[in-house]
Amino acid sequence: MITLISIELQKIFRKWRSYIGFIAIGLMTAIVQFALYISKDNYIKFATRGLQDNFEFVGNLFNGYLVAYFILQALFIHIPFLIVLVGGDLFAGEATAGTYRMILTRPISRFKLVTAKFLAGFVYTNILLLWLMFVSFGASVLLFGTGELIIARGNILIFASNDVLWRFTAAYAFAVLSMTTVISLSIFFSSMVENAVGPIIATMAVIIVFLIISAIPVDLLISLRPYFFTTHLVQWNEFFGDPVDAKEIVNSGLILFAHIAGLYLLTAYLFIKKDIMS
Repeated sequence: MITLISIELQKIFRKWRSYIGFIAIGLMTAIVQFALYISKDNYIKFATRGLQDNFEFVGNLFNGYLVAYFILQALFIHIPFLIVLVGGDLFAGEATAGTYRMILTRPISRFKLVTAKFLAGFVYTNILLLWLMFVSFGASVLLFGTGELIIARGNILIFASNDVLWRFTAAYAFAVLSMTTVISLSIFFSSMVENAVGPIIATMAVIIVFLIISAIPVDLLISLRPYFFTTHLVQWNEFFGDPVDAKEIVNSGLILFAHIAGLYLLTAYLFIKKDIMS
């Protein structure tokens, strides 16, 4: 299985589209960091508007933690667009290249092939998020230093510098689960078609439709909202609350994991039954 996963990863990183996500994240992060550096005083004033008449803020409020949180919040919604570029091609790329028959003439079961492609997709997702963590968190801390983390989410929260690192670690860990759900959906669609464009469009369409439905204030749709995976993708943000709602985070994690497992099993079943020899 390790050999199969290694082969799938080689296939992924031989294609130029696999590097679009890394390039895009690097460029967008650099732009945000530069923009925040230029307007740092104005940003802090905007975040603390309405409170400066009654409170005096001291300390290094503009620091790498604040920049890293801002970048994660700003870019996270766009990460699925970058991940599906790879997930949508894992199966469809084989169909387009006509390599299904060659692969399955080897002593490899279809179930193992599906498993290897899923695991390779998960590895790619983790590498991409590690890159995001490096350029957004690591680079921001190196460039702007550390300090207290101020967050404006309806109310103002200020976390001590020694109460921040574990929050980012947990947030990125949950982000892995969120983006694994996205790539699982794109792999599922990829196994059903012979062109990578279809799975990419279908995955993003599902995400957009669910987001739109979730925003409609109708009782029936509101009652279904907790079961939509899109509702739970941004639950990493709960780690920056006070207190942290552990029950809600665990519930969201279980729902996302259930989606991942369900998509994996459904993909395996459909691919095993699929006629690829005709």
